[in-house]
Amino acid sequence: MCAEARLLLEPLRVDHAAEMVTVLAAPTLYRFTGGTPPTLSELEKRYRHQVAGSPDGRENWHNWVLRRTTDGRAVGFVQATVSGVVGAESAAVAWVIGAGFQGQGYAKEAAALLVERLAQWGVTAYTADIHPDHAASQTVARSIGLAPTRQMVAGEVRWRSS
Repeated sequence: MCAEARLLLEPLRVDHAAEMVTVLAAPTLYRFTGGTPPTLSELEKRYRHQVAGSPDGRENWHNWVLRRTTDGRAVGFVQATVSGVVGAESAAVAWVIGAGFQGQGYAKEAAALLVERLAQWGVTAYTADIHPDHAASQTVARSIGLAPTRQMVAGEVRWRSS
């Protein structure tokens, strides 16, 4: 990680829900993904499931809370679902930055940190599914070397590393 990094990746824990429920509270965050802001109990349930990992063990789930280095405040999260055989793993990646922290370059930095961490583990191929109208996420995807494909998944465009 470069010295000027403004964010740290902190492995997800269930107790992060108390802090993250506020970060994820803005209804505008769900414009492109659908849904509504989670309640504390819903987020705790989701985090218990994510921390437990893939039920069948065919995938490795990696979830991190994003913390600012300046004040330790959580600003969002990143996640990766890693699959494939050793030496040829690929990851489906995603990032979410709380509405109050958007427009400051955190998403690009977070995505770069995520790809850097996964590369250390040997992951070389990445995908992200992005709503066709979500220009900000498309910019982030391009910043980590992803390009749109013609494949649609649940109304979103599949982006893939080249």
